Amino acid sequence: MNLLPKTREEFAQTDYWNEFFKKRGEKAFEWYGEYLELCDQIHKYIKPSDRILMLGCGNSKLSMDMYDTGFRDITNIDISPIAVKKMLELNAKTRPDMKFLQMDATAMTFPDESFSVSLDKGTLDALFADDEPETRLVVENYFKEILRTMRNGGRYVGISLLQEHILNFLLEFLPKHNCMLRIVHCLGVEQANKEKNADDALTLPVFVVVATKFKSLPMPILEFGFGNDKMQRFTSVSELNNAVSSVQKAALVCNGLARSNIAGHNEVIMDLHRPSEKTPRYTIHILDKPPARGLGKYAAFIVPQGREVEWLFSTPVGRKKLQDSANFQRLAVVTLHRDQVYSTLDEVKLELADCIRNLSPTGLSEQIPYLSLGSDVGKRETLICGFSKISGDFRIEEVEANGKTLRRLIFLSNQFVVQSEALVKTVKIKGKKERRKIDFGYLACQHHLYMSVGVQLATTVQNPKRDVKKDVLVIGLGGGGLCSFLHAALPQARITAVEIDPIMLEVAEQYFELKQDTRFHVVIDDGLDFVERCRNEDIHFDAVLFDVDSKDLSLGMSCPPQSFLATKILQHIKEIIGPKGLFMLNLVCRDESLRTEALDNLHKVFPAVCSYKLEEDINEIIYCANDEKYKTVEQWKKNMGTAGRGLNSAVKETKLASEDALEVAEFLSELKI
Repeated sequence: MNLLPKTREEFAQTDYWNEFFKKRGEKAFEWYGEYLELCDQIHKYIKPSDRILMLGCGNSKLSMDMYDTGFRDITNIDISPIAVKKMLELNAKTRPDMKFLQMDATAMTFPDESFSVSLDKGTLDALFADDEPETRLVVENYFKEILRTMRNGGRYVGISLLQEHILNFLLEFLPKHNCMLRIVHCLGVEQANKEKNADDALTLPVFVVVATKFKSLPMPILEFGFGNDKMQRFTSVSELNNAVSSVQKAALVCNGLARSNIAGHNEVIMDLHRPSEKTPRYTIHILDKPPARGLGKYAAFIVPQGREVEWLFSTPVGRKKLQDSANFQRLAVVTLHRDQVYSTLDEVKLELADCIRNLSPTGLSEQIPYLSLGSDVGKRETLICGFSKISGDFRIEEVEANGKTLRRLIFLSNQFVVQSEALVKTVKIKGKKERRKIDFGYLACQHHLYMSVGVQLATTVQNPKRDVKKDVLVIGLGGGGLCSFLHAALPQARITAVEIDPIMLEVAEQYFELKQDTRFHVVIDDGLDFVERCRNEDIHFDAVLFDVDSKDLSLGMSCPPQSFLATKILQHIKEIIGPKGLFMLNLVCRDESLRTEALDNLHKVFPAVCSYKLEEDINEIIYCANDEKYKTVEQWKKNMGTAGRGLNSAVKETKLASEDALEVAEFLSELKI
């Protein structure tokens, strides 16, 4: 038996409701929640002493349950005489004081200011079946009658699904008629409906609309809340509209996840905001895998602050690996955002509980386990909030990870990518206080290690004269981590770094302890202009490194910018490195066609090209040489092996506290031409 209307227009027809109540018989129909799910909000906004008008009572048990808990002054009206007759018969003996009248709510016969509360459970939604002018006129009359029969200070309490046209009407009509407007999302109703309709029915979010009547209001008062949480006050109608629509859109996602397994498809991503905040507080990635024996059904993994940038948590491939390790069919990976305060892991779990439960698959009855890397939410401290005309807003922050203190430069335009990272260590100086300093032996980015091998090859194997300084050009400074490492580990290298953004030089010097001297200096210039000037002035380098990111995140290649791979620029580099030099670039490319085009351009200019793809990153290091002997991969491996072992020795000799010794054999096995 189809108990819900086939089309929305049927809601507004009296004949439909008469037929509906005949079919239902004695069984109450509670699609907007039952008393137990609604009682928190009912008791919050309605007092036992209130004179209550129940609008469109139908055969709902709500007014009966309210009567039984102490609300005795209740008048029920409904347009259907069949519904009224059934309710009178049902309540005549047990609830003799409760009134049931057949009446049209848009043309009521009660005197003005008869009631202190008008309670509407779904009646507005039934009347407002569409947004046609005739329908709007009916709804306007409905609310005019409600306000006419309501005392000042009285409340309209409506339980509604708040379809878009209904919400827009309320936001326009009620503030204009001196009503304070509050909308509350009833999480309990939604969860109860999900449990009742576990097999196939959609679960739509239910809201309580509370409009308080005043003689006059100097300005609109608009509020939104979740359940019994603290209300958030908004300054504009659009903010309240966005809060409601965000809940509704999330419900569509949750319905889809409840009814289907998304294994083999892209993960679902959801941002969670506090109602009054524009920036997310949490981001959730939902992953599924096909059902299999031995798999748990569903779990949530909370990533501690500062760890969200790691490969395991920041990439789809990494999260898949995490899911495999966790051994659950569905995994919700939760990341915590910067500029937010999180006290304890337990508080985070409590705050997330409703949302995590709403993302669960249908039929889940067991408790949802929460996984993490430890027993706390991690530590993140912002040292500075800055702005650059070139890179936009950025942060310098320190995080605790694996017992280490890491200082990071983050561009907020791409905040899940660490631009620069340094290890902060505590040094004990005899007779003095402990001092925190940057460890130049720490290479945060794996691709920097493999670029350093190339520098070692160019400055020692290719040019073994120890008494001659070898010149290295690095385009792209960032926090200066790579340059500081090369300067400390390779004393035979003389480094020139080119950085277009003067703010980045200040950041590197003030927060990453970059120091210029006779072997290391920084030039503030456009990298492409500097390369062209070097070629025109016949300035040569033993090694040239491109480690510069694109500011256009919409492109499939984020490093380097495509202009750095133009044939003209590559020809300049070819001349600058001469017959024995080496050119290296960090290639970050998600578009295979762009990657192929980039490699083709390099092969057209350089006789020898070799690449190394990092296993857990999308970074790929490309090595280019003019020396014909590097046309075979065997020659690359031979000399790269020598350079790799030499780099490891150099790090030890300079007593850097590097933990990133090169696994030479593994590196060589993955070199390709």
